[in-house]
Amino acid sequence: MPTPAIRAIGLTKWFGEGEARTVAVQDVTFDAYFGEMLYIVGPSGSGKTTMLSMVSGILRPNSGKVEIEGSDIWSLSTDKLAEFRLAKLGFVFQDYHLFPRLTTVENVAIPLILQRHNWDEAIAEALKDLKIVGLEGRAQLPPVKLSGGEQQRVAIARAIVSRPDILIFDEPTASLDGDTGRSILKFVRDELLTDKRCIIIITHDSRIFEFANRIMNMEDGKLTSIQAAGEHIAEVSGET
Repeated sequence: MPTPAIRAIGLTKWFGEGEARTVAVQDVTFDAYFGEMLYIVGPSGSGKTTMLSMVSGILRPNSGKVEIEGSDIWSLSTDKLAEFRLAKLGFVFQDYHLFPRLTTVENVAIPLILQRHNWDEAIAEALKDLKIVGLEGRAQLPPVKLSGGEQQRVAIARAIVSRPDILIFDEPTASLDGDTGRSILKFVRDELLTDKRCIIIITHDSRIFEFANRIMNMEDGKLTSIQAAGEHIAEVSGET
């Protein structure tokens, strides 16, 4: 068996108490592996984002355990957990979260600056990653001057600049047309996925399911199935 990048065991999260308690995620257990793109899909309110927030060290579970590369992340202190996330995980958010007053290259360099890298070295590394995503010629522009697809590529460059082992995408194609979205995911699969990296993607977009290795289905806070991408596509399309 390949090595798990992430091991989630019995994750449960609720909000409120007593009669007002709402269970968002209930007893979810799964492994995510190096060398794979794992999609997490399900209707709105199914618990996808809450579950991933626990897995990525953002939201503490009420019960359960998360191991990343063998480390129990919720046993770490707040400061150590923040350092761990910065070093090990790269995030690409649905709304990109680019800083409008910074140039493209400065936006990409932010994770390295937060890790206290020298400014010039951070900018030099950011320029290398802008070249990887095909935007070296846009380095000095502010985000407002970029198209949606270009902003997504800037967000990807920022996510990979610290060379994280795990990349997490939240609805990466939600603001993109079909062709642009597919080209972004093809790039992610072909250029960023390696046998030493795990990529997790939350998405509703069935147009990009072909790029997944496995698809994890959630409903009402529960994990309902994990399938190879081809099996999921055949089931949804009604093929046998």
